[in-house]
Amino acid sequence: MRTTLSILALTLLCACSDTTQKAVAPQPRVEGQAVTFAPGSPQVAALTSEQIEPRREARLRFNGRLIWDENRTVRVFSPFSGRVQSIAVQLGETVRAGRTLATMSAPEFGVAQSEARKAEQDDLLARRSLARIEELYAAGVSPAKDLQAAQADAARAAAERARTQARLKVYGSAAAAVDQHFTLAAPIAGVVVERNLNVGQELRSDTQPDRGLFVISDPAHLWFMLDVSEGDLYAVKAGEQVQIGATMLGDELMTGRITNVADFVDPSTRTVKVRGVIDNPGRRVKAEMFVTAEVNVPASLGFIVPAKAVYLRGEQNYAFVDEGNGRYVRKPVRLGPAMRDGRLVVLEGLAANEKVVVEGSLLLERLVASKD
Repeated sequence: MRTTLSILALTLLCACSDTTQKAVAPQPRVEGQAVTFAPGSPQVAALTSEQIEPRREARLRFNGRLIWDENRTVRVFSPFSGRVQSIAVQLGETVRAGRTLATMSAPEFGVAQSEARKAEQDDLLARRSLARIEELYAAGVSPAKDLQAAQADAARAAAERARTQARLKVYGSAAAAVDQHFTLAAPIAGVVVERNLNVGQELRSDTQPDRGLFVISDPAHLWFMLDVSEGDLYAVKAGEQVQIGATMLGDELMTGRITNVADFVDPSTRTVKVRGVIDNPGRRVKAEMFVTAEVNVPASLGFIVPAKAVYLRGEQNYAFVDEGNGRYVRKPVRLGPAMRDGRLVVLEGLAANEKVVVEGSLLLERLVASKD
C-alpha cells in the first residue's frame, strides 16, 4: 500500500513539472510583418535560410540546325505534267538566272502553244475583216452596225492573242511552233544545291517532291533555326549576335545574328523558334547540320534565390528574410524569369547580402496571418 502511494505521488509530481514547462515555453512575438522568436526557441531549429546571390553574366546554349537562306533560295517546280527528256545542270553547279535546268515533253504545254497559235490567226483574220468593213463603210456600202461588230471582233481577237502570248512568256517560251517541249529555267542566279528528278521520269503537276525538282540557293549564306524555351526568351532579341558551333568546326565558333523571334510557342515542345543568319565563306558548314548557339546574357538587376524561398499568397509573391537573432520579416517580391536550375530571379523586394528562408516559410506565414 505504501509503495502504491509513492508511485502515485511521483506521477503527480512529474505531471505538474511537465505542465509548468509547457506554461513557460517561450512564444514568438509577431509585430506587423515580422516574427521574432525568443532565444533558444525550438521552433527556430525548423527554419533554414540561404544567402541570396546577385545576378551575374550568363552564357546560354541552345540547340538548332542550319537551313537554306530562304531570301536567297528558290525551289523549282514544273507547272505541267510530262516526261523528263534531258537535264542540263549538275549538283553544285553555279547557274545564272534563265539558265536551262531541264527539258521535258509536256502535252499541256502543247495545248498552251496551240492556243497561242490559234489566237494569233484569229487576230490576223479579225484585223483583215475590220479593214474590209472600214473600206465598205467609207464607200457607203456597209452599215454602221457591221463596222461596230467588226471592231468588237477585232478587239476580242487582239485581247485573246495578248493573253495567250503572255501565258507563254510566263513559262519562259515565245516559240511559234507547237512542239510540246517545255524548258525548266533557273529563276535566280545561284548554286544548284538539290536535284530531285531523273531523265525519263514521269512528272505530274500535283505530285511533285515537296522540296522541288531543283533547289537553287547561295550556300555562302545560311539560316539557323533554334529551339528556345519560354523561360529563356528574355535572352534572345532580333539584332543580337550569337556564336554558332558545329561538330565539324571543333572548338571554333562562327558568328551569327538573330533576325526573327517567332510570336507563338510550339504546343508540343513548348519552345519558340528563333531564326538568324550566318555567313559561310568557303561553305564549311552545310544545310541541315545540327548546331549549338551560345548567347551571352549580361548581368542585370535583381537577385537569384531558391524557388522554395518564394510563395504566393493571393496575387502577391512573398519571401521571409532572416535578419538574425531569431527575427524573420515577410517582404513582398517581384519575380523575373525562372532559371533552368530551379532558382528564381527576384527583381524587387530584396537587398544585397540578405538571407531568405527556404524551409519553414509556411510556419512563419501562419504566424503572421494569425495577426492580420
